[in-house]
Amino acid sequence: MKKLTILTPALLVLVLAGCGGKSSKEDIASNYCPTPLTVQDAQHLTRFKDGPGRDPRDIVFEADIGGASVACSVAKNQLQVDLTVRVAATAGPSVAPGQTRVPYFVRVIGPSGGVAQGQDFYADFKLSAASPRGASQEELTLRLPFNKSDDLGGYRVAVGLKPTQEELDYNRRAVAR
Repeated sequence: MKKLTILTPALLVLVLAGCGGKSSKEDIASNYCPTPLTVQDAQHLTRFKDGPGRDPRDIVFEADIGGASVACSVAKNQLQVDLTVRVAATAGPSVAPGQTRVPYFVRVIGPSGGVAQGQDFYADFKLSAASPRGASQEELTLRLPFNKSDDLGGYRVAVGLKPTQEELDYNRRAVAR
C-alpha cells in the first residue's frame, strides 16, 4: 500500500504534464496564420514632381517596403491577423517641406488566388533636405471570418507600395538596367 502512495504523486505529475498542450484556438492561430508576402513590382517606388522631367533632380522621394510580419489569434469564429508593414522613405532633391505620403496596399489573397479583402493606406513622413530619411512600422488588424478552421487554409497577405502606371514602368526599366 505504501508503494502506491509514493507512485500516485509521480503519476499525477505525469498526467498534469500531458495537459499543458495548446488549446484549439491556439492551434488554429498557429496553423492557419497567413504568410505575408511583398509584391515584387511594388517593393520600390520613385515619385517624381509634377511635370515632364524624369531625371534625378525631379525625384520627390523614393520608398521601399522593408518587409511584413504577422501574428494571429482567434476569437468568435474570426482569425485576427495583426500585420506589421515596414516602410522606409528617402527625400529626393524635389521634396517639398511638410508631409510626404507614401501610398501602400494590403490584400488578403484567398485559397483560390482571388482577392478576399483589400485596402489602400498611406505611411506619412516629414521629409526635408535637413531630415531626408524616414522609417515607419504600420500596424494593421485584419479579420478573417470562418465557420470551421478548414476555411482558413491557403490565405496569404500581400503588401506593396502603390505606384502609378508611369512609376511602375519607371521601376521596371530601372530594374532591367
